[in-house]
Amino acid sequence: MRIKIAGLFLFVILSLSPAALHAEFKQSFFAGSFYPDDPERLKQTVDVFLSAADLNTSRGRVLAIISPHAGYDYSGPTAAYSYKLIKDKPYKTVVILACSHRVYFEGARVYDGEGVRTPLGEVPVDNDLISALLGKDEGVIAGEQAFGGEHSIEVQLPFLQRTLKDFRIVPILLGKMDLSGCRRLAALLKEAIGGRDDVLLVLSSDMCHSYDYEETAAVDKVTLEAMERANPEELYNGLERGTFQLCGGTAVVTGMLLAREMGGEKTEILKHTDSAEVTGVRQKGKWTVGYCAAFIGGGDNRREETMFTREQKKELLRIARDSIVFFLEKGKKLQLKEENYPSLRGKLGAFVTLRKAGQLRGCIGNMVGVQPLCLTIRDMAVEAAVNDPRFVAVEAGEMKDIVIEISVLSPLEKAASADDIVMGTHGVMIRNGFRSGVFLPQVAVETGWSKEEFLSELCRQKAGLPADAWKSSDTDLYIFTADVFSEDE
Repeated sequence: MRIKIAGLFLFVILSLSPAALHAEFKQSFFAGSFYPDDPERLKQTVDVFLSAADLNTSRGRVLAIISPHAGYDYSGPTAAYSYKLIKDKPYKTVVILACSHRVYFEGARVYDGEGVRTPLGEVPVDNDLISALLGKDEGVIAGEQAFGGEHSIEVQLPFLQRTLKDFRIVPILLGKMDLSGCRRLAALLKEAIGGRDDVLLVLSSDMCHSYDYEETAAVDKVTLEAMERANPEELYNGLERGTFQLCGGTAVVTGMLLAREMGGEKTEILKHTDSAEVTGVRQKGKWTVGYCAAFIGGGDNRREETMFTREQKKELLRIARDSIVFFLEKGKKLQLKEENYPSLRGKLGAFVTLRKAGQLRGCIGNMVGVQPLCLTIRDMAVEAAVNDPRFVAVEAGEMKDIVIEISVLSPLEKAASADDIVMGTHGVMIRNGFRSGVFLPQVAVETGWSKEEFLSELCRQKAGLPADAWKSSDTDLYIFTADVFSEDE
């Protein structure tokens, strides 16, 4: 092996003027070199990368993403895979962990300025989380000066700006740090984050650097396999030995340690390439760098809007099944007395969905509650079974193979624009003149559509409108959340 690099630190002490150190918002340093400095061109560049990333985004809860930090011409298309996964998700704070390339120090430095400015605008810091993080460990201190001329965090920001809304950042640079230091930083971050579920970790790292493209490919292969085993201790030890290579190794190790404490169950590689593949130049002696996109996650990525207890959910599901069976046998509605269901008498919109062998078998509902919920569920269950125009009526013999899902809806809220829609959290009703259509929140999770795809299909499939009608000023968008539960839970 020609090069043994655990973090690829190119330490150059930079001298910065006091004015630069105390600017309200740190100016972008690499706009015009690592990425375009023209705002419109930068937007277009990132959006093209995101659009080209061929990825099913239904992956469950995402705690952390791993993204490369080279110039966009080299690593941008790979980084887009990580960012497409979190596009339009309801994260409010992004903790960015990266390793210092140019300033030597031990421990970690937390950026405590006002924020960072890119050609796409200003990104403020999360002062509350930073305050909760500092003053607890002498190795984790504020150090705005360490961020001057550092690209590993800056290049992540335009991607974040094109995928998230109204977020703040906590930029953290790691210097020389052993495994115990990684553990202490992970513990401090866990304490500072607390029970919040709106925090995303971005782990900034390239992979192997070598003058042999075959060596880069071979080292990346074993490193990726280690990352997928999600064992941060193994990864750290391999980086120290030189078996694995990550230009941002301790940032990835720290992120894995933290994600594990937050319930991270898996690490998945979304995309891998290297500069030889990107440029098409594969030759001995040519400097080659590996890039990967990955995520660490676990659990369901649908935010729970629970309106009912477990017993109430069971009762609603029982009403739905009994109502269908009774109608199929007797040809009339099951009689229910409202007074027998005192906690299920609120007037709420609801949908009943039927699935057979995992495939949709019927789905009908009311957006607005016009009668007690127990009666709405009774009626919509029967409608879904026998009156969904997309399917033939359910037969009695099928009921043993059908799974019932209920979605109880919050009141409709008019959206100011499509920017208000949080994919996986909001369902959407679209209305233009006499035409309207609805997608429930779980549609985004099940299909993996982008927001534009979601809205275009809503127009086309559900409302019978042109696919781009959602962009028209004549079209109204309404958002809602749903408490979704089914018999197979």
